[in-house]
Amino acid sequence: MVNIIMHGCGGHMGHVVASVVEKDPSCQIVAGIDPRDVQANFPTFKNLSECNVDADVIIDFSTASAISELLEFSKQKQIPAVICTTGISEEVLNQISETSKSVAILKSANMSVGVNLLINIVEKVAQTLSEAGFDIEILEKHHNQKIDAPSGTALAIADAIKASLSEEHHYVFDRSQKREKREKTEIGIHAVRGGTIVGEHDIIFAGRDEVIELNHKAMSKDIFAVGAVKAAKFLAGQKAGLYTMKDVME
Repeated sequence: MVNIIMHGCGGHMGHVVASVVEKDPSCQIVAGIDPRDVQANFPTFKNLSECNVDADVIIDFSTASAISELLEFSKQKQIPAVICTTGISEEVLNQISETSKSVAILKSANMSVGVNLLINIVEKVAQTLSEAGFDIEILEKHHNQKIDAPSGTALAIADAIKASLSEEHHYVFDRSQKREKREKTEIGIHAVRGGTIVGEHDIIFAGRDEVIELNHKAMSKDIFAVGAVKAAKFLAGQKAGLYTMKDVME
Protein backbone atom coordinates (compact mmCIF):
# COMPACT_ATOMS: atom_id res chain seq x y z
CA MET A 1 0.00 0.00 0.00
CA VAL A 2 1.43 3.35 -1.08
CA ASN A 3 0.66 6.14 1.41
CA ILE A 4 0.23 9.56 -0.21
CA ILE A 5 0.24 13.14 1.10
CA MET A 6 -1.92 15.37 -1.15
CA HIS A 7 -0.37 18.84 -1.35
CA GLY A 8 -3.11 21.19 -2.55
CA CYS A 9 -5.95 18.93 -1.45
CA GLY A 10 -8.51 21.74 -1.46
CA GLY A 11 -8.12 22.59 -5.14
CA HIS A 12 -10.00 21.04 -8.04
CA MET A 13 -7.14 18.70 -8.92
CA GLY A 14 -6.71 17.73 -5.27
CA HIS A 15 -10.33 16.54 -5.22
CA VAL A 16 -9.90 14.69 -8.52
CA VAL A 17 -6.74 12.93 -7.29
CA ALA A 18 -8.56 11.92 -4.08
CA SER A 19 -11.36 10.45 -6.19
CA VAL A 20 -8.90 8.46 -8.33
CA VAL A 21 -7.03 7.16 -5.26
CA GLU A 22 -10.29 6.14 -3.61
CA LYS A 23 -10.88 3.66 -6.45
CA ASP A 24 -7.31 2.29 -6.36
CA PRO A 25 -6.74 -0.46 -3.76
CA SER A 26 -2.95 -0.18 -4.06
CA CYS A 27 -2.70 3.32 -2.54
CA GLN A 28 -4.37 5.71 -0.10
CA ILE A 29 -4.19 9.38 0.89
CA VAL A 30 -3.05 9.63 4.52
CA ALA A 31 -2.92 13.44 4.79
CA GLY A 32 -3.76 16.61 2.88
CA ILE A 33 -2.20 20.07 2.91
CA ASP A 34 -4.15 23.22 2.01
CA PRO A 35 -4.52 26.69 3.57
CA ARG A 36 -8.29 26.50 2.99
CA ASP A 37 -10.76 24.62 5.17
CA VAL A 38 -11.14 21.22 3.51
CA GLN A 39 -13.60 18.45 4.28
CA ALA A 40 -11.95 15.11 3.51
CA ASN A 41 -11.75 11.48 4.54
CA PHE A 42 -8.17 12.00 5.71
CA PRO A 43 -6.50 14.43 8.16
CA THR A 44 -5.78 17.86 6.67
CA PHE A 45 -3.31 20.55 7.68
CA LYS A 46 -3.15 24.25 6.82
CA ASN A 47 0.59 24.09 6.15
CA LEU A 48 3.40 21.58 5.78
CA SER A 49 5.03 22.42 9.11
CA GLU A 50 1.93 21.09 10.94
CA CYS A 51 1.92 17.76 9.09
CA ASN A 52 3.30 14.94 11.25
CA VAL A 53 1.95 12.04 9.17
CA ASP A 54 4.37 9.50 7.68
CA ALA A 55 3.99 8.82 3.96
CA ASP A 56 5.72 7.18 1.01
CA VAL A 57 5.22 9.98 -1.51
CA ILE A 58 3.70 13.45 -2.01
CA ILE A 59 1.50 14.49 -4.94
CA ASP A 60 1.54 18.23 -5.54
CA PHE A 61 -1.18 20.17 -7.34
CA SER A 62 -0.81 23.52 -5.59
CA THR A 63 0.61 26.89 -6.73
CA ALA A 64 4.05 27.88 -7.97
CA SER A 65 4.64 29.97 -4.84
CA ALA A 66 4.22 26.90 -2.61
CA ILE A 67 6.81 24.68 -4.29
CA SER A 68 9.91 26.00 -2.54
CA GLU A 69 8.52 25.14 0.91
CA LEU A 70 7.37 21.75 -0.37
CA LEU A 71 10.88 20.93 -1.56
CA GLU A 72 12.31 21.78 1.86
CA PHE A 73 9.71 19.53 3.49
CA SER A 74 10.39 16.71 1.05
CA LYS A 75 14.12 16.91 1.67
CA GLN A 76 13.78 17.15 5.45
CA LYS A 77 11.31 14.26 5.75
CA GLN A 78 12.91 12.24 2.93
CA ILE A 79 9.55 11.80 1.21
CA PRO A 80 9.66 11.68 -2.62
CA ALA A 81 7.47 14.26 -4.37
CA VAL A 82 5.55 14.30 -7.66
CA ILE A 83 5.35 17.97 -8.67
CA CYS A 84 2.48 18.66 -11.06
CA THR A 85 2.26 22.45 -10.60
CA THR A 86 3.23 24.56 -13.65
CA GLY A 87 4.49 28.11 -14.13
CA ILE A 88 7.46 27.52 -11.81
CA SER A 89 10.26 30.11 -11.84
CA GLU A 90 13.80 29.36 -12.98
CA GLU A 91 15.02 29.80 -9.42
CA VAL A 92 12.65 27.13 -8.09
CA LEU A 93 13.45 24.83 -11.03
CA ASN A 94 17.07 25.04 -9.89
CA GLN A 95 15.92 24.22 -6.36
CA ILE A 96 14.10 21.16 -7.71
CA SER A 97 17.30 20.00 -9.36
CA GLU A 98 19.30 20.53 -6.18
CA THR A 99 16.71 18.82 -3.96
CA SER A 100 16.65 15.79 -6.25
CA LYS A 101 20.23 15.06 -5.18
CA SER A 102 18.87 14.17 -1.73
CA VAL A 103 15.41 12.71 -2.44
CA ALA A 104 13.46 11.41 -5.44
CA ILE A 105 11.59 14.18 -7.29
CA LEU A 106 9.40 13.76 -10.35
CA LYS A 107 8.61 16.92 -12.33
CA SER A 108 6.48 16.94 -15.45
CA ALA A 109 4.81 19.76 -17.35
CA ASN A 110 1.91 17.42 -18.08
CA MET A 111 0.92 14.30 -16.15
CA SER A 112 -1.18 12.79 -18.94
CA VAL A 113 0.08 9.42 -20.14
CA GLY A 114 -1.19 10.28 -23.62
CA VAL A 115 0.70 13.59 -23.79
CA ASN A 116 3.93 11.96 -22.69
CA LEU A 117 3.52 9.22 -25.28
CA LEU A 118 2.92 11.97 -27.87
CA ILE A 119 6.17 13.67 -26.84
CA ASN A 120 8.06 10.40 -27.36
CA ILE A 121 6.50 10.00 -30.82
CA VAL A 122 7.15 13.62 -31.82
CA GLU A 123 10.86 13.29 -31.00
CA LYS A 124 11.22 10.54 -33.58
CA VAL A 125 8.96 12.13 -36.20
CA ALA A 126 10.71 15.50 -35.94
CA GLN A 127 14.12 14.05 -36.80
CA THR A 128 12.93 12.62 -40.11
CA LEU A 129 10.68 15.48 -41.16
CA SER A 130 13.07 18.28 -40.24
CA GLU A 131 15.78 16.69 -42.39
CA ALA A 132 13.21 16.52 -45.20
CA GLY A 133 12.69 20.29 -44.96
CA PHE A 134 9.43 20.41 -43.00
CA ASP A 135 8.68 23.49 -40.87
CA ILE A 136 7.60 22.87 -37.29
CA GLU A 137 4.84 24.79 -35.50
CA ILE A 138 3.15 24.12 -32.14
CA LEU A 139 -0.33 25.41 -31.28
CA GLU A 140 -1.78 25.09 -27.78
CA LYS A 141 -5.29 25.98 -26.59
CA HIS A 142 -6.49 26.36 -22.99
CA HIS A 143 -9.35 27.84 -20.99
CA ASN A 144 -9.59 31.57 -20.34
CA GLN A 145 -8.52 31.22 -16.69
CA LYS A 146 -5.03 29.89 -17.46
CA ILE A 147 -2.39 32.42 -16.43
CA ASP A 148 0.83 31.24 -18.07
CA ALA A 149 1.45 31.15 -21.82
CA PRO A 150 2.64 29.25 -23.68
CA SER A 151 1.70 26.20 -21.68
CA GLY A 152 4.34 24.13 -19.93
CA THR A 153 3.29 21.21 -22.12
CA ALA A 154 3.87 23.18 -25.34
CA LEU A 155 7.35 24.09 -24.10
CA ALA A 156 8.04 20.48 -23.12
CA ILE A 157 7.04 19.35 -26.62
CA ALA A 158 9.23 22.05 -28.16
CA ASP A 159 12.18 21.16 -25.93
CA ALA A 160 11.88 17.48 -26.87
CA ILE A 161 11.78 18.36 -30.58
CA LYS A 162 14.70 20.77 -30.30
CA ALA A 163 16.85 18.23 -28.45
CA SER A 164 16.17 15.59 -31.11
CA LEU A 165 17.30 17.73 -34.06
CA SER A 166 20.87 17.75 -35.37
CA GLU A 167 20.68 21.42 -36.41
CA GLU A 168 20.22 24.05 -33.69
CA HIS A 169 16.69 25.52 -33.69
CA HIS A 170 15.18 28.48 -31.84
CA TYR A 171 11.68 29.39 -30.63
CA VAL A 172 9.52 32.16 -32.08
CA PHE A 173 6.50 33.22 -30.00
CA ASP A 174 5.37 36.34 -31.88
CA ARG A 175 5.81 37.31 -35.52
CA SER A 176 3.83 40.56 -35.35
CA GLN A 177 6.86 42.74 -34.64
CA LYS A 178 8.85 41.87 -37.76
CA ARG A 179 8.17 41.53 -41.47
CA GLU A 180 10.40 38.80 -42.82
CA LYS A 181 10.22 35.23 -44.06
CA ARG A 182 10.20 32.33 -41.67
CA GLU A 183 13.66 30.89 -40.95
CA LYS A 184 14.16 27.15 -41.42
CA THR A 185 15.49 26.84 -37.88
CA GLU A 186 12.37 28.28 -36.24
CA ILE A 187 9.97 26.36 -34.03
CA GLY A 188 6.84 28.48 -33.81
CA ILE A 189 4.86 28.30 -30.56
CA HIS A 190 1.38 29.84 -30.35
CA ALA A 191 -1.17 30.13 -27.53
CA VAL A 192 -4.97 30.42 -27.63
CA ARG A 193 -7.05 31.22 -24.52
CA GLY A 194 -10.81 30.88 -24.47
CA GLY A 195 -13.87 29.33 -22.90
CA THR A 196 -13.43 26.13 -20.93
CA ILE A 197 -10.92 24.32 -23.15
CA VAL A 198 -9.18 21.82 -20.86
CA GLY A 199 -6.11 21.55 -23.06
CA GLU A 200 -5.29 20.93 -26.71
CA HIS A 201 -1.85 20.64 -28.30
CA ASP A 202 -1.20 20.42 -32.05
CA ILE A 203 2.21 19.81 -33.61
CA ILE A 204 2.23 20.80 -37.27
CA PHE A 205 4.88 19.61 -39.71
CA ALA A 206 4.45 21.62 -42.90
CA GLY A 207 6.41 20.56 -45.97
CA ARG A 208 6.20 21.21 -49.67
CA ASP A 209 2.65 20.31 -50.76
CA GLU A 210 1.96 18.21 -47.65
CA VAL A 211 1.19 18.68 -43.97
CA ILE A 212 1.37 16.19 -41.11
CA GLU A 213 -0.33 16.99 -37.81
CA LEU A 214 -0.13 15.24 -34.44
CA ASN A 215 -2.45 16.34 -31.67
CA HIS A 216 -3.73 15.60 -28.20
CA LYS A 217 -7.02 16.78 -26.70
CA ALA A 218 -7.79 16.57 -22.99
CA MET A 219 -11.51 16.08 -22.41
CA SER A 220 -11.28 16.45 -18.64
CA LYS A 221 -8.69 17.02 -15.93
CA ASP A 222 -9.13 13.45 -14.72
CA ILE A 223 -6.35 12.31 -17.07
CA PHE A 224 -3.83 14.42 -15.16
CA ALA A 225 -4.88 12.88 -11.84
CA VAL A 226 -4.62 9.34 -13.23
CA GLY A 227 -1.10 10.11 -14.47
CA ALA A 228 -0.11 11.71 -11.15
CA VAL A 229 -1.21 8.65 -9.17
CA LYS A 230 0.63 6.37 -11.59
CA ALA A 231 3.74 8.52 -11.12
CA ALA A 232 3.38 8.50 -7.32
CA LYS A 233 3.23 4.70 -7.20
CA PHE A 234 6.35 4.58 -9.38
CA LEU A 235 8.28 7.17 -7.35
CA ALA A 236 7.61 5.69 -3.90
CA GLY A 237 10.78 3.93 -2.79
CA GLN A 238 12.94 5.24 -5.64
CA LYS A 239 16.46 6.44 -4.88
CA ALA A 240 17.30 10.15 -4.99
CA GLY A 241 17.20 11.67 -8.47
CA LEU A 242 15.19 13.80 -10.88
CA TYR A 243 12.57 11.75 -12.72
CA THR A 244 10.04 12.48 -15.47
CA MET A 245 6.94 10.76 -16.83
CA LYS A 246 9.21 9.17 -19.42
CA ASP A 247 10.72 7.10 -16.57
CA VAL A 248 7.23 6.08 -15.42
CA MET A 249 6.28 4.85 -18.88
CA GLU A 250 9.41 2.81 -19.62
